[in-house]
Amino acid sequence: MRLVFAGTPEVAVPALDTLIASERHEVAAVVTRPDARAGRGRRLVPSPVAQRAEEAGIEVLKPARPRDEDFLARLREIGPDCCPVVAYGALLPRVALDVPPKGWVNLHFSLLPAWRGAAPVQHALLAGDEVSGATTFLIEEGLDSGPVYGVVTEQVRPRDTSGDLLTRLAFAGAGLLAATMDGIEDGTLQAVPQPEEGVSLAPKISVEDARIDWTAPALRVDRVVRACSPAPGAWTLFRGERLKVRSLAPLGADSRQGEALAPGELRSGKNAVHVGTGSHPVELEWVQPQGKKPMRAADWARGTRLEPGDRFGE
Repeated sequence: MRLVFAGTPEVAVPALDTLIASERHEVAAVVTRPDARAGRGRRLVPSPVAQRAEEAGIEVLKPARPRDEDFLARLREIGPDCCPVVAYGALLPRVALDVPPKGWVNLHFSLLPAWRGAAPVQHALLAGDEVSGATTFLIEEGLDSGPVYGVVTEQVRPRDTSGDLLTRLAFAGAGLLAATMDGIEDGTLQAVPQPEEGVSLAPKISVEDARIDWTAPALRVDRVVRACSPAPGAWTLFRGERLKVRSLAPLGADSRQGEALAPGELRSGKNAVHVGTGSHPVELEWVQPQGKKPMRAADWARGTRLEPGDRFGE
């Protein structure tokens, strides 16, 4: 089939690479979000998908809005049979959805109808899901509600961050998306409506959502840190300034290391830093002070000269 691929971040690149390498399909063009400012110089930088497409010599379309007439006119000229989508980042209007005869097919990183929305992997970790996955479905005007073509499952590992899990799903999902394109082309794959039960929503995680509540149980604190890594980054206040908590390790509920530690209270040893929670303590592994690079928590504690009674959240 003749394809126009829509995607923006790094997580979409494995799927684009797989489709470019396919002998059955032609990626005629790529649709991505406009260049964004990044880095200290705030220079305009093309998206990872745009960079990969340009390397492959593929036409790149960067509409400010997918309903722009110039974009729609060019899309009709290209004449795609189908438009695969991975994390494009903009809502597609009906006028765009109607262009390819076989529709727009999205690769979504959850087992739909669970976790519809912008942050499915983060919410799966926050909820403590033991199994995650990816789904291909035909895009409708509703939020991730279209009929499903296929799924692939992935076990959630105990220490997975959202970055870890999303990376594995990006590669597993790339194969699923390619197989979905094959099935649509030869007519062996039919989309099946999603069940009405089991719907859950996964809105974008805000910076405030990523603030650690040290009065919560250790299990919840651990989930927040892993779900918000690498972005937006779990954080807390320390001596009035924000400190990002990059990773931590739960301690056993019967650990004596955290005796008498109140929620947020810090205790520093020679090679470890422990923090009290609403249940039992956790061990800090990596932190990042404002304006600095990530560092080991023990090094941070030595540099900041922890005092008795110091605690997070203040």
